[in-house]
Parts: sequence; structure tokens; C-alpha cells
Amino acid sequence: MIDLEGVVALRAVATNGSVAAAADALGFTPSAVSQQIKRLERGTRVALLERAGRGVVLTDAGRQLVTSSASVLADLERIEADLQLAGGSRADSAERRIAGEVRVGAFSTAVRGLLVHVLADLQDAHPDLRVPLRESEPWETVALVASGQRDLGIVHRWGGVALAMPGHLVETPLFTDVADVILRREHPLADRTELTPADLADERWIATFDSTICRQWLRRLFDGVSNAPRIVHESMEFENHLELVRAGLGVALVPRLGRSALPDDLVAIPTTGPASVRDIAAVHRRSQADSPALQAVLDAVRAAVQAREGAPR
Repeated sequence: MIDLEGVVALRAVATNGSVAAAADALGFTPSAVSQQIKRLERGTRVALLERAGRGVVLTDAGRQLVTSSASVLADLERIEADLQLAGGSRADSAERRIAGEVRVGAFSTAVRGLLVHVLADLQDAHPDLRVPLRESEPWETVALVASGQRDLGIVHRWGGVALAMPGHLVETPLFTDVADVILRREHPLADRTELTPADLADERWIATFDSTICRQWLRRLFDGVSNAPRIVHESMEFENHLELVRAGLGVALVPRLGRSALPDDLVAIPTTGPASVRDIAAVHRRSQADSPALQAVLDAVRAAVQAREGAPR
């Protein structure tokens, strides 16, 4: 009998590239992940991992098992969802108890600006429901949901920056977020209502790391403008961007989602030609579409979005 726990561990290694990264994604220790895969190898009587330098790679048999197991795990998720629905149908819908676990992945500003409140509300409404959260970049979140290591992802897509979406995932649009250029109030451009890339061509910029979608959008914003943007400081935290701008060290493009109220010495101005906007969406596997637990979390996210959209800006 093939050990399903070991299959999940092997798929995590395939997705994340190492035992250590797989352990981090699954919430286990590297030793635990190694033991799960070793049990799977004993059960199947074939080697699934092999040494490659200081790391490991999947053998041909390991890659075949990862590919073949995708449909099996999807079927099991559908069976689990059906059982939850069947169990719930025997109880009054108003008193239905939502239980289980929905693992969520999301980018940092969605954690701060949206999910903190969602998780608190879910804890009160469904005390038997576990919703562990992991912060990750959108493309990592998509990969984690697609491979079964997360159940629900909150992702963003800037303008024309691509975000590949596998066919077995369902994408639910949530809202559109806007990013503004943050300037010191005494900056010569601070009285504008909009700013173009040409207006900003000579500025020093504070930005996220080069590997992020936000940084990709900043580069895309300046398509056709030579020698821009000139990045002088890098930080993954937008709150740090605000403080660096306050210190007179540059300007920054900071999304409104999760952004705290600006101090009096800073101003926020949107861009035009192009506008700096990003579409926020939820993603989950199609096989979990009927899961009451997942739908409870998705409904809570939608409710939080509606409350946010209706709040005064």
C-alpha cells in the first residue's frame, strides 16, 4: 500500500527543490520529511530520491509517482468534500459545524490588510476550523496550492505582469488594489494629482527585491524611459519604504492594501500612463470546490473585501 503521507512529502520536495524547503512548506522538520519518504520507498520498493551534490533530486520513479499521484489526491479531496457535505446535510444548516483545516498562503500586504481580520473572525465563528497561514509571493502561492501544500491562496497580478495559473485551479477575483508614489510633502512633485513615468524618471527609488512581482511592475512602469527606475535601496517591507522616504532617501511605490495612515510629512499620488493597479484574487484546487471548510474561509474573505470596499477611504 502506498503511503499517502509520503506521497505528499515527495510532491513537496519536487515543488520546493529540497527536503529542507519541503519541510518548511509542510510545517515539519527535515528529518520528518526524510522519514516519510523513506517509508514510501520501503513500501514501493524503489528509490524515489537520489543524491545530487549536497542536495537531492527525484529519480525517474519518483517523478512518475509525483505525476501519477495528482489525480489520486484530487479524487481524495473530492471524496472528503462529499463526506463533509453528507455529514452537514444531516444537521440543521443554521447549526452546521465547520471543522477541519484550510491552509492559506498569501502575500504580505494581504496578510496585514485583509487576512488578520479574516482569521480572527473565523476563529470566533468556527472554533473547530484550523486556518494556518503562510506568507509567500504570488507565484509561490500558486505553486503551493497547485501541488496540494496550501488549500487557498490570495494572489495579485500587476498590470501586464504574467501569473501562470494551472488548469486545475479555480481563480476567484476579489478586488483591484491601487499603488501610489510616496513622496515627502516638500518634494517638487508633491502638489500633483497624478504622476507619469516621465515625471519620475530622475528619482531615486526604494523597492522590493528583484525577484518580486512588485519589482517587476516597477520596471514595467518605466518601459520606454531610459535609465529608470534607479533603485538605491531595497526592502521587502513597505513600512520600511515609508520610513526611508520620510528620511529623504528616495521615493517609493506602495500599495494601498495594508498601508497604514500616512504621517503628515508624506503624500501619496497615483500614477497614470500606466496606472499602477493590481488585481487581487483567491485561488483553490477545483477538487475542493465543494468543501464546506474551504467555502467558509472563502466566504469570510469575500465578506472582508465587501466591508473594506464599503469603508470610507
